[in-house]
Amino acid sequence: MAAFREIDFQPTPMGELILRERWDPIARQDLLEIKLNDEFLMSSLFTVSETALGALAMTDSRFDELDVVVGGLGLGYTALAVLKDPRVRDLVVIDALPEVIDWHERHLIPAGAVLATDDRCRLRHGDFFAGVRPDGELDGERPGHLWHAIVLDVDHTPSHHLHPSHADLYTPAGLAQIVRRLHPGGVFALWSDDPPDPDFMDTLSAAFAEARSEIITFPNQLTGGTSSASIYLARTPV
Repeated sequence: MAAFREIDFQPTPMGELILRERWDPIARQDLLEIKLNDEFLMSSLFTVSETALGALAMTDSRFDELDVVVGGLGLGYTALAVLKDPRVRDLVVIDALPEVIDWHERHLIPAGAVLATDDRCRLRHGDFFAGVRPDGELDGERPGHLWHAIVLDVDHTPSHHLHPSHADLYTPAGLAQIVRRLHPGGVFALWSDDPPDPDFMDTLSAAFAEARSEIITFPNQLTGGTSSASIYLARTPV
């Protein structure tokens, strides 16, 4: 049995991007993984918190119909969780890597069979962080559009960023740009690999009318114990 099966390899301005299937002898299952250079961006072994991110964002949304934007596509688990809510009428998923979008559109990633074919969902190549700056747009087809929920899963934590250009989002000024793109009562949901950060919670609470964090725990088959991730949830004033 081969330990690795490279499904696709693409050189990108950020480095070597690889989609691969790997047999893990500890987990005793085939894993689908996305790697950028030597860094793991996503693994199908750990998807509980990504699914919870999308599900909690929808649970916290109090509208009859929902327009949602998700920053970060990856293996698609967060976007799939969003689409499970029947109130969603429009979902835009933004990813900085067109190669990842292409993998979904070619169904090399299983979630693509849903995300690339559901009429409610659009996969868009772009820079989410540039899109929320004062002169940016999250959806170029609808300038100034307001969202019922903005969901973000790109950086490792609010202080550990995949790229230095992301840092401004996690400041009071950056979060204010999220607020102005949401409907009154709209939800911002953010994934983090670390426990809740008190300093960031203070910043989030100052920018939004309501803010909280939830710790998501899940079995870790590699260690035999449990692991966790955090989800920040905030709501704009009504």
